[in-house]
Amino acid sequence: MALAYVWDYDIDETQFRALLDGKQSQGRLDSDWAAIRLLDYASYPDIIRLLGFKRLVEGWPRWREHIRSNSRRRSFDFLSTWLPNRYPELIYSNNKFLS
Repeated sequence: MALAYVWDYDIDETQFRALLDGKQSQGRLDSDWAAIRLLDYASYPDIIRLLGFKRLVEGWPRWREHIRSNSRRRSFDFLSTWLPNRYPELIYSNNKFLS
């Protein structure tokens, strides 16, 4: 099934997850590209399901400048600051879903 956030590439969900997890790269398509693509175009539930809170907070400073939407950038700025202060257990938990 084609993913809405990679409409312009011939990539299925298995390939996208491999890119996102750093298990595969295809030219300039790597884990950072996949995370940025996800943050730019995916729904919030998909972002959290695929990235998790920990990876989102840790990777945000590296990905921030590449996000096209100002409102998404502001939202993730807030989330990446608020989560560690308000709900550190979501960041520092050993729960695989959260990381």
